[in-house]
Amino acid sequence: MDLTVGICEDDPALRRALRGALTYAGHDAVVAHNGTEALSLFATADLDVIIMDVGLPDADGRDVCQALKARGQAAPVLFLTALGAVHDRLAGFSAGGDDYVAKPFDVKELLARVAVLGRRGRQLALQRDDSGLVLDPATHALRTDSGEVLLSPTEFRMLAAVAARPGDVVRRAAVIAAAWPDGAIVSDNTVDSLMRRVRAKLVEADAPALVETVRGVGYRLGARTDDQP
Repeated sequence: MDLTVGICEDDPALRRALRGALTYAGHDAVVAHNGTEALSLFATADLDVIIMDVGLPDADGRDVCQALKARGQAAPVLFLTALGAVHDRLAGFSAGGDDYVAKPFDVKELLARVAVLGRRGRQLALQRDDSGLVLDPATHALRTDSGEVLLSPTEFRMLAAVAARPGDVVRRAAVIAAAWPDGAIVSDNTVDSLMRRVRAKLVEADAPALVETVRGVGYRLGARTDDQP
């Protein structure tokens, strides 16, 4: 099965090795050197799998993953990192990742995992609509035609978690898992307060979407209407 795989890795030697291994296995590779380049190249590309390094020089790879999901990129994501702790793996999954390989790794195992993710992605064939939001994982900014609004890292991750599934209700627990470290104790008041700040910044940016609260469940990203501020 020939796949098109996005690779985001800042280490030149490892980047070349990954590209070479994928090419030898019959796959095509789209290569990015950092998070900003990955967002530019991967957001609208027809990819089957994305290999994403977590420790990028300009952004956390997990933030890049969330930003890509918010832009409608549905390809499964395999995180590649030197971090091996359980909480790091859980953070990757909460950010929308589908698999996790710690460095150093065996190339044959990596290729096998890529093949599995590629089959899964093609079978599901999920094509979500673009949320209409452009999130920059390097600066934690929200960009619209009207300008740019800066978010805190937590606000960025909360918004990205909801924007990755436009129209769906994202449970409060999923938002917390995406925005806070594993095991963090976060009160409902804290989540609601920060989400109000996110809503205010969406309005400030004249964004095409707003976050709605689904009482007792979570949050949903809906399209902004003309009668809404």
